Amino acid sequence: MDRDALLEHVRTLRASARSPIVVGVSGHCGSGKSTLARALVDHMPGAVRIRGDDFLDPTRSHRRSTDWDGIERLRLGSEVLEPHRAGRTGSFRRFDWSTRALGRPEPLPVTDVLVVDLIGLFHPEVRSFLDLTVWCDVDLDEAARRGMARDHELGRAHDDLWRDVWIPNDRAFAERFGPRDSADVRYRSRGRPSTPGNG
Repeated sequence: MDRDALLEHVRTLRASARSPIVVGVSGHCGSGKSTLARALVDHMPGAVRIRGDDFLDPTRSHRRSTDWDGIERLRLGSEVLEPHRAGRTGSFRRFDWSTRALGRPEPLPVTDVLVVDLIGLFHPEVRSFLDLTVWCDVDLDEAARRGMARDHELGRAHDDLWRDVWIPNDRAFAERFGPRDSADVRYRSRGRPSTPGNG
């Protein structure tokens, strides 16, 4: 599915929904998740993006695991996804990468469409909160090449992390949970992701 078709699909879902919805965007590191999430929000007035990087533990996300253990999915679910879908007010905390600690609570955005982009998002801990799942359909080798090139442009020397942690974690998560096959929509992005993070 291309971007225009995806946008129309989300608009149709939005128009027919009886409660606020969550669009989950996932894919391998470097597949363009953040770029797509921003584009969806930019083309849907009132929609709000939640950055997946705000729910990454900086230590655990740099370790090997078979389920992307460094992602604080339970916190994402309890602080953001569940109250949003229930139409409740609340607050959530972003991870502050400058202090390497959780930031102060801030109000949960009031919107009928929340777009969340995150590696390892299609996981049993939060899958039931996602009304539409979108997989950025870039194979692992290509996504890694894009992500490493982006990091080099930003002056980040993460080659060892890519080789020893992030690529193996992505491969293990895909084998264990089959996120591509379980997605509602497969989106094929073009070019390299342009944003910092694991997008």
